[in-house]
Amino acid sequence: MPDLSHGDDIAAVNSLRSAVMRLGRRLKHQRVDESLSPTEMSVLGTLARCGSATPGELARKEHVQPPSMTRIVALLESKGLVRLEPHPEDRRQKVVSQTERAEAMLEESRRKRNAWLSSLAEGLDEEEWAKLRAAAPVLEKLAHL
Repeated sequence: MPDLSHGDDIAAVNSLRSAVMRLGRRLKHQRVDESLSPTEMSVLGTLARCGSATPGELARKEHVQPPSMTRIVALLESKGLVRLEPHPEDRRQKVVSQTERAEAMLEESRRKRNAWLSSLAEGLDEEEWAKLRAAAPVLEKLAHL
């Protein structure tokens, strides 16, 4: 656990934050569909990862207010990327699912971003690449805490 009173831990947390933010910004520029906002792409990614969900569940997962998620879902539906279906147990609610078009777009986006990251990783030596491979599951865990 980091000790933020310890200089080395402070420096490591600062470096990690800076690197993750910079890399995230650069990855956002590798989008396939420029008409989608990063938030819309994130919602599609959540649906791909977690499966169908109500707008309320999506709002919680995406850390946005429910009215904002309602607007995002409506935009995605108008673009043919999600469909709304009646909730199986509560007819007052809707369930949001991604469409085949969204799945194809996400797959192309992953392919493009993976290729870009792979080209960056070619600049690493074998020891750096091994450290990055070992760190990947830890970064994944941090991203979902």
